[in-house]
Amino acid sequence: MSARRLRAVIFDMDGLVLDSEPTYVHAWRQAAAELGFPLPDSFWTDLSGCSGTMVSRRLLDRCGLGFDLERFQTLSGAYWLAHVQRYGIAVKPGFFNLLEVLFQRDLPFCLATNSALTAAQKCLANAGLADRFPCIVAGDTVSAAKPAPDIFLRAAAEMERPIQDCLVLEDSPIGIRAALAAGAPCIFVPSLKPADAWAAEHADYLMDDLQQVADFISAG
Repeated sequence: MSARRLRAVIFDMDGLVLDSEPTYVHAWRQAAAELGFPLPDSFWTDLSGCSGTMVSRRLLDRCGLGFDLERFQTLSGAYWLAHVQRYGIAVKPGFFNLLEVLFQRDLPFCLATNSALTAAQKCLANAGLADRFPCIVAGDTVSAAKPAPDIFLRAAAEMERPIQDCLVLEDSPIGIRAALAAGAPCIFVPSLKPADAWAAEHADYLMDDLQQVADFISAG
């Protein structure tokens, strides 16, 4: 997609707008260890972009059906809240410049995240972005979360734009799969290095950060 044809932008949240994934990993790792399941870093990083349901499924697959998922969720939620209340959540470089470009070009934008709506709202509030997105489509407001296309299709409908004219910004392979399934052009801004090879190959563009995205749209 050329930037000239762009009619709207759809943002992912975790790892794309917010540097929130390390806060989740911190909480998950502590909760799992407390339950007697110290898991390697590779397990947690592989959860990038996953919905809560997918995280639960992978934990049960790894730890067995005896894993106390309810206790894990309670513990990890408490650890996460304590961490972000103390340290906050960092906003990714280039985000505010990108918003300025979108306002200058009068382009609508929306947040489309696998997180539950209340969780997304808490994350945005802890990052100082509570009122930045006029539209939020969350994983618990659609029939199927990413990598299904539902979240992006709903976001396009909310903005009253054809999905093929909406540029999706994603940091994970799961999000890129969802964008492709929806028929949306997409930019892969990987939150993990090295960048996932499949997502880098299949996205329309590979960019380093949101500042590069801002420059791309501004030049269009």
